[in-house]
Amino acid sequence: MEVSASGEVSGSGRRGRRIILWRHGQTSWNVERRFQGSTDVELTETGVAQARRAARLLASLAPDAIIASDLKRAARTAAELTALTGLEPVHDEALRETYAGVWQGLTHDEIIARYGDEYTAWKRGEPVRRGGGELETEVADRAAPVVLRHTEKLPDDGTLVVVSHGGTIRTTIGRLLGLDPRNWEGLGGLTNCCWSVLGEGARGWRLLEHNAGTLPEPVLGDDD
Repeated sequence: MEVSASGEVSGSGRRGRRIILWRHGQTSWNVERRFQGSTDVELTETGVAQARRAARLLASLAPDAIIASDLKRAARTAAELTALTGLEPVHDEALRETYAGVWQGLTHDEIIARYGDEYTAWKRGEPVRRGGGELETEVADRAAPVVLRHTEKLPDDGTLVVVSHGGTIRTTIGRLLGLDPRNWEGLGGLTNCCWSVLGEGARGWRLLEHNAGTLPEPVLGDDD
């Protein structure tokens, strides 16, 4: 079986796998609206509680495997799911958040004040190295293949949980759905400890849930 960079599936009747992309819990920099990027910031007590609550829900979906960013906030979040499932996560630095150079540690208002033109160009969908760091396409280049590689190891109808970061999750979803990078921003952000679900179909990956905090419900309608 072959899986393309856009998530297209060929060469087999194998179907039904799911990818749950789960954002880490709250950190103090989230509360302060500081750009974290690859800075290794711990979860707050609230963040740990968020991870514990979400893990109970995700464990009920009987995941087959967990992969996670090696940054502390993602690793700590993944540990809550490990405690319930016994599945040991595979940590991979390719799942880290976007490196954003001099933006890292700055608040949203500070970024606007100092790098307003750069910020505006990024929001327009232009390829911008925020703070001199990575392009969004470069983040997808490193993260999406890791997700696909671990998805390939799943059984039919298997579920992979990916514990990562808001920007990395958005770019990975955009890549797997085959969206133009200029449109990735349209996916919107993820709340701390919420998740998105991709399902495998006949024509590739489909976005089934986005920024969810409750268990997926079956689709009952003409779109199923």
